[in-house]
Amino acid sequence: MFDSVRDDLRATLDEIRAAGLHKPERVIDTPQSATVNVTAGGRPGEVLNFCANNYLGLADHPDVIAAAHTALDRWGYGMASVRFICGTQEVHKELEARLSAFLGQEDTILYSSCFDANGGVFETLLGPEDAVISDALNHASIIDGIRLSKARRFRYANRDMADLERQLKEASEGGARRKLVVTDGVFSMDGYVAPLREICDLADRYDAMVMVDDSHAVGFVGAGGRGTPELHGVMDRVDIITGTLGKALGGASGGYVAARAEIVALLRQRSRPYLFSNTLAPVIAAASLKVLDLLESAGDLRVKLAENTALFRRRMTEEGFDILPGDHAIAPVMIGDASKAGRMAELLLERGVYVVGFSYPVVPQGQARIRVQLSAAHSTDDVNRAVDAFVSARAELEG
Repeated sequence: MFDSVRDDLRATLDEIRAAGLHKPERVIDTPQSATVNVTAGGRPGEVLNFCANNYLGLADHPDVIAAAHTALDRWGYGMASVRFICGTQEVHKELEARLSAFLGQEDTILYSSCFDANGGVFETLLGPEDAVISDALNHASIIDGIRLSKARRFRYANRDMADLERQLKEASEGGARRKLVVTDGVFSMDGYVAPLREICDLADRYDAMVMVDDSHAVGFVGAGGRGTPELHGVMDRVDIITGTLGKALGGASGGYVAARAEIVALLRQRSRPYLFSNTLAPVIAAASLKVLDLLESAGDLRVKLAENTALFRRRMTEEGFDILPGDHAIAPVMIGDASKAGRMAELLLERGVYVVGFSYPVVPQGQARIRVQLSAAHSTDDVNRAVDAFVSARAELEG
């Protein structure tokens, strides 16, 4: 049977390559950092890393690594169980309490990833008599999580408040029992920030709850790094925050839902990714606690990240690149053609800058881009070298 399937799969893979949509996985043989060794053509070479979610540069921070080593001795390697059987340690409860306090929420529940967190919310909270109203550019994990629920589905154009109000009105007039507006705090392919104050105002008007996936904000957005609700002054008005420990908060893995106490209590009883997935490794929980300690005095890192971001965006604009507007550390350089974006990434790697070309289905057809991600670990010289490499690579690509 598989012989015929194999031929079909090979044909599909050939089509992906021919369309310039193939996504190679490059191997690095160093810790995640501002500079990494990338295996290219079988030979490793040191390159500047501008494509990781390591916004604060904590992935290889010595204090985080030391906390992880200590945790291995204290708590062991893994739980070999789920939370409600025998998979809960003190370190998990401590991390949940710390995240709740940091994010200004009543309670928090840990997941193995934010993908699982988003996959476990909607089916648990919403039934066929309810409605979920989702931003059109929300992360794939939100989209897949919504698909698992039986709630009525409404979609509004990205950050379009007039369209959101239309969808809320339709859901209300349709007799929805519960209404949940869900948005990314920062949209991962564009670096755009959701207008949370306006979203909360509309939610209040139509008696809806608000959920924010703040994976690309917590740790470095907002005065204290508490994310987009802090940035917009609505920490007390957002009902559900999902996020990851795998980006600014150390870069390992793990996710969470921080929310109203009753929501978290129900998720512990009914959320399938929580009930049927192994507990977050204790070493990650312990290291994440150290990250939260570091965030209390990370103002200098947030300032450095902002400076690097502003420098890159300014210089790229001066050099005539089409870079999406904003001030977030996600700085998409728009290319358009998928093959051209892939080739540009290869030329940049040759020049010592590691970035990735994004194309369909990660982004819409015809909107291929190179998503540059700045880090506090980058020096000013690193940023200038990256811009110079873009200029040189463009000249070769267009020559």
